[in-house]
Amino acid sequence: MTLTLQPIRVATGFDEDGMMVLDRQRLVAVLVHLSDDNEVAPGHWYLEAGFGRIDGASHPTFASLDTAQDWIAQRLARHP
Repeated sequence: MTLTLQPIRVATGFDEDGMMVLDRQRLVAVLVHLSDDNEVAPGHWYLEAGFGRIDGASHPTFASLDTAQDWIAQRLARHP
């Protein structure tokens, strides 16, 4: 599986640097990069929105984009 990342601004009101995560030209997730001033997870990536198998109550943070992509790929690989 090859995920594609595309930078995008996300209107969160706080940290707006984001990445759209695409799987075969389908939007599967939106990640937001948390600033170094963030009190919870400075510098991490936050799952702002997930779609399909990525959707759910859990919105984790990731130390890197690679870690986020691995987590997303694992969920997409699961059979319903």
